[in-house]
Amino acid sequence: MLEAGIKGLEEMTVTPDDTAQVYKSGTLQVLATPRLAALMEETAWKSVAQALEPGKGTVGTRLELDHLAPTPVGMKVQCESVLEKAEGRKLVFSITAKDEKGEIGTAKHERFIVEEEKFQKKADQKNG
Repeated sequence: MLEAGIKGLEEMTVTPDDTAQVYKSGTLQVLATPRLAALMEETAWKSVAQALEPGKGTVGTRLELDHLAPTPVGMKVQCESVLEKAEGRKLVFSITAKDEKGEIGTAKHERFIVEEEKFQKKADQKNG
């Protein structure tokens, strides 16, 4: 069983492919908010992945993100997640992201533990 306090840490360097212009979330050559969201989700799911039973995974269901400051191409970003609550299958994380000059984003994130094969089959059924 997962317990509060599990931490995750992921890092990236912003490339031209990570920008608002490429993600179509703006026109500038800065870290795109959708790319920051992806890094935050990655940090959270990876932090608990090894503690899950075989065949189990997590899916994101909610992300409340504040993107506080821009990060230019070439700068490193570090993201840390903390599992705040584990209530049955529901996991609640707090996440902070920083670049080389300071904090750039915070988030509250919810994930649910699922049986991966069953979940994928349910999704695939939508195709008919």
